[in-house]
Amino acid sequence: MLEQIDISEQLADFGVRLHDLRSEREWTLEELAERTGLSKAFLSRLEAGDRQPSIAAVLTLANAFGIAVGAMFEPAVSADPCVVVRKCEAKTRRGEGLTYAWLSNTARFANLQPMKLIVSHNRQGDEMYQHDGEEWVYVLTGRLRIAVAGTNYDLEPGDSAHFDSRHPHRLTALGGRDTELILVACPLTETATNLPRPIRQRRAIR
Repeated sequence: MLEQIDISEQLADFGVRLHDLRSEREWTLEELAERTGLSKAFLSRLEAGDRQPSIAAVLTLANAFGIAVGAMFEPAVSADPCVVVRKCEAKTRRGEGLTYAWLSNTARFANLQPMKLIVSHNRQGDEMYQHDGEEWVYVLTGRLRIAVAGTNYDLEPGDSAHFDSRHPHRLTALGGRDTELILVACPLTETATNLPRPIRQRRAIR
């Protein structure tokens, strides 16, 4: 079973880590805002622990710092060639109607960002998200709708999808029940930089 942690503790730890990463690089909030497309006010609230980050925001920040997503929460860096995350060690985090657990927790590897994700059937809103890179999803249980660039794709257990996450996208659980899936995000690759770049919608990266 995934271990759950207190939301206030989670927000405080993330805020401290974000501030430390920014300070290490001697970036101002304005500079970080320019590098990520996230507003200065939003970043300030994240650092203060007053705002819950979405997965898209965490991915965007990790890409800006050039580190693995797990390293946004875990300061320790391991030189071990293999990262093992035991079931009892995976801590869940919540945000934007999603419950997720990162399946790699150090900065040892930065190209793939794997996570186990549960999309609530009660997820509110219709906001679209986008960030640099790609995403691959595999449905474990329940039914999932992925909206990408204005098109809906409905998936059943055992189905998978791979898409350019620079396009506006959103995950929705179908059938009145939660959907459990594996999601692997990948930062923008050199090959992908040659592809046509979608128009960014900064307000959606929250």
